[in-house]
Amino acid sequence: MPRVETIRGLERGLQVLKFLHAEPISSLHEIHAATAISKPSLLRILNTLERAGMVARRLADGRYRLSVFTDVVRKRDRHDRVAEAAAPILARLCKKVKWPSDLFVPAGDCMERRETSFPHSPFVLSGLDTRVGGRVGWLMTGVGRAYLAWCPEKEREAILRTLRKSKHPEDWLARDPRKLERILGEVRHRGYATRDPNYVAGQYGGIPVDDAAAAIAVALFDGRRAYGSINFRWIRTAFTVEDFAARHLADLQDAAREIVGSLRRPAR
Repeated sequence: MPRVETIRGLERGLQVLKFLHAEPISSLHEIHAATAISKPSLLRILNTLERAGMVARRLADGRYRLSVFTDVVRKRDRHDRVAEAAAPILARLCKKVKWPSDLFVPAGDCMERRETSFPHSPFVLSGLDTRVGGRVGWLMTGVGRAYLAWCPEKEREAILRTLRKSKHPEDWLARDPRKLERILGEVRHRGYATRDPNYVAGQYGGIPVDDAAAAIAVALFDGRRAYGSINFRWIRTAFTVEDFAARHLADLQDAAREIVGSLRRPAR
């Protein structure tokens, strides 16, 4: 029987996919070290896989991952799909408005940053936490209030039950339901959420740090459920909240609708 030759490029592409299946979020250097494929060749392979919808690149740090929009990826956290859908939209939003945005998703007693355009913004906001995986509280932040304002009532009450037991100082509002509902009602009426005036940023439950920033946020809401929240952050001495919202709220809302629209579309 004659020997059938293999396709070298395909073999290397499958090698990359196999590695990413084992190490779901990896840098170009890590893939190079594991596969011994030259970096120029790797870039061509990864670009081809990305265009085919097999691989996605994280906006925050440029690391590669298997796309959750394909049926070849192993089952992972449901929020991975939200982050992947948000990445290109937040990139375009940052290019248009310049100020950075974050995607936050629920993480039990707090919210977790899953994507950010901060590295792509020309503005330097020193002191800001920009890490993917960084956590913030629900009740004092714009992203937390936006989510709570729009998520289904049953989900909101489950979150608040958890927060009522919390010993973190920033969760005190969970034990003042009238005031909290008044705040969330204002968010719904206004169309966006803001930080509490007394909020200072920092790791949830950790040491408070004044990051000198202001923020507005909207929920990723499809009429039935919320997927997360996205925000804008800016230096608070540059604009008042009202002035910034007048300039850029429509852009943020458009981005939220586009992300939700991407999530509604079936996987490729």
